[in-house]
Amino acid sequence: MTARQTTSPAPQSERDPTPRLVALAQSPALVEQTYQALLAAIVSGELAAGERYTQEGLAQQLGVSRQPILQALLLLRRQGLIKDEPGRRGIEVVALTGAFVQQLYSVRGALDALAARSAAHRPRPELRKPGLALIAAGRAAASSGSVSAMVEADLDFHRFLYEASHNPLLTETAEVHWMHTRRAMAAYLRQVRSLRTVWSEHLAILDAVIRGDAQLAEQLAREHCEHSGSIILNHLPDIPAAGPQSALTTRRHR
Repeated sequence: MTARQTTSPAPQSERDPTPRLVALAQSPALVEQTYQALLAAIVSGELAAGERYTQEGLAQQLGVSRQPILQALLLLRRQGLIKDEPGRRGIEVVALTGAFVQQLYSVRGALDALAARSAAHRPRPELRKPGLALIAAGRAAASSGSVSAMVEADLDFHRFLYEASHNPLLTETAEVHWMHTRRAMAAYLRQVRSLRTVWSEHLAILDAVIRGDAQLAEQLAREHCEHSGSIILNHLPDIPAAGPQSALTTRRHR
């Protein structure tokens, strides 16, 4: 034996071939996909207010386990989109009311006005090309008649203004309300299927921002939001609930 002894590695046949891995938690990506699928179904009206939905039923339709459904429902509950009722099984989508829409667009008007004013703190010629591209995309969506395309095009333009404000806190604050705005707009568009006039208003706001006219940009953004809210409110009582035949898109998790 020498002063330095070494231990020979165990023969290959004696080693444990099973890797010692730590068990993984539920995939965050799957929870996010489940949340987005349920949110889209609420926005589109496929999950209608006044109907009861169980975790088991939703899990079966989306092809996932109950765990991601449970976590997604927790998020939707915190955001005020669904509710539970004592003594009743399942969840219910919160009804969209005139009072809520009025409050939503009141807050949106203040935030949009501040975003437009901040974006127009100086002339912004660099915003012309991307802004006009969003205007063109919005008008194309309006011509298509697709509710989801019109809603997303409208929100894309408003997000563009918020990003141009270079105020991350303002953008984060507005993000809380986007899902409710999407739902209100979709409810209106399912009946009217027209969103053409708003793009002329968007273009006027964009022009004011590009010129650096902060006061005008703020005024136009606030008036645009007030106008949009009033249009939705005027049609809200006549918006029918989605039919029970609607179905969620199945997503299989393997």
